[in-house]
Amino acid sequence: MSILTDLEIPVLQAPMAGTATPALAAETSRAGALGGLGLATAGAEQAAAMMAEVQARLGSNRYHVNLFCHRPAHADPAREAAWLDYLAPEFRRAGAEPPAALREIFASFLVSEGVLEAVLAARPAMASFHFGLPRPDQLAALRGTGALLAGSATSLAEGRAIRDAGLDAIIAQGYEAGGHRGIFRPEGEDAQLPTMDLLRALEPLGLPLVAAGGIMDGRDAVRFLDAGAVAVQMGTAFVACPESAASAAHRARLGQPGQDTVMTSAISGRPARGFRNRLTDLGAAPEAPPLPDYPITYDAGKALAAAAGTDYAAQWAGTGSARARAMPAAELAAALGREIAEARKTA
Repeated sequence: MSILTDLEIPVLQAPMAGTATPALAAETSRAGALGGLGLATAGAEQAAAMMAEVQARLGSNRYHVNLFCHRPAHADPAREAAWLDYLAPEFRRAGAEPPAALREIFASFLVSEGVLEAVLAARPAMASFHFGLPRPDQLAALRGTGALLAGSATSLAEGRAIRDAGLDAIIAQGYEAGGHRGIFRPEGEDAQLPTMDLLRALEPLGLPLVAAGGIMDGRDAVRFLDAGAVAVQMGTAFVACPESAASAAHRARLGQPGQDTVMTSAISGRPARGFRNRLTDLGAAPEAPPLPDYPITYDAGKALAAAAGTDYAAQWAGTGSARARAMPAAELAAALGREIAEARKTA
């Protein structure tokens, strides 16, 4: 528990795959919070390089990594062809043709032995898991490094699974959170619990809880800390930092009122919260065909964004996006620390 309870600022920068850079993670940790890297889309070599860069910048292993433990994709050529046919007019409007076929563009951690070896060698202070849990042998190997191990839960049932697997903490991901919903079985029912309701539901499990979803400033954080969380995890707030890899178009929508976020599977094949755009509308249309499996759908979304522009791109954001502040990561972490201290004084 030391990495969570010893933080000067009880904030985890969400380990957002594709958005959280080594610079973002290192600067956040240097300021007294806990920076994070998302390794979900990285191969072994890239994962090793990212972690090495954080450690070179930071001079320690005081950061966390996140790994996606989804069921490996099930290919369905007929379903994939139907989705491409549905999107074909959008490609052609941009003067492009859709791909001939779709691919599983990255592998689940469940079958990524190279990524496991990279994490074992780098020994980050914490590792967390999304979409489910690693294999027991993977967990045992990671536990042997001394890392704190945490699972993301969207429900009490998922929290119980995390506890029963012997993990050290639970990240309580409320429905307000931006990015991919950590639900273990996307084809099952989703209780859509807000962060506070989920935190209270998970409390009886007896594990330390990290609250995630809709948290944008120190006053927000104190609500959850006072409700029993040992820390909060914040993603959208850090996307606005210059160290993030977010595109200019994505950044332009942060901090702005009236920018709708939606929970959509149309971009990647799994539910994720982001800014509404042309592709999310296409996915919600009644005539939309069934989606290919995750992350095969993501291959189509990325190809369409490359051909037709940012109105088809993944721009993940939580419900608090209008309150995002564009400032360097270290400044944001320091501001959060001051806001938490002030809110606790006046509580």
